[in-house]
Amino acid sequence: QVQLVESGGGLVQAGVSLRLSCAASGRTRSRYAMGWFRQAPGKERDFVAAISWSGGSTDYADSVKGRFTISRGNTQNTVYLQMNSLKPEDTGGYYCSAKLDVNNDYVPRRVICIDYWGKGNLVTVSS
Repeated sequence: QVQLVESGGGLVQAGVSLRLSCAASGRTRSRYAMGWFRQAPGKERDFVAAISWSGGSTDYADSVKGRFTISRGNTQNTVYLQMNSLKPEDTGGYYCSAKLDVNNDYVPRRVICIDYWGKGNLVTVSS
């Protein structure tokens, strides 16, 4: 089992920056890729960003490219999402994700590929 705990959400105005954090615990000896998905009210959960176990590969949704940056902490069991130039359409619950037992460069983009989820952290961007 892996537990994922998110932090850093909140209510902000458009144009500002926010950083989300996610700490993993449990099977931390396993190799796992991590990422972020978001879900707006009444909509499906969508891919935002992901990073490989090695940290050498990343992937982003087109809607956030150039504004969001995903990174891993020094201990590899923490992942961050730096969100700049926030827009109202970025509003939603942000869910940390983990895919276990991966190779160094695997980056998961699909909900069906994810093994573990955090409980979610709400980000609200007002115009």
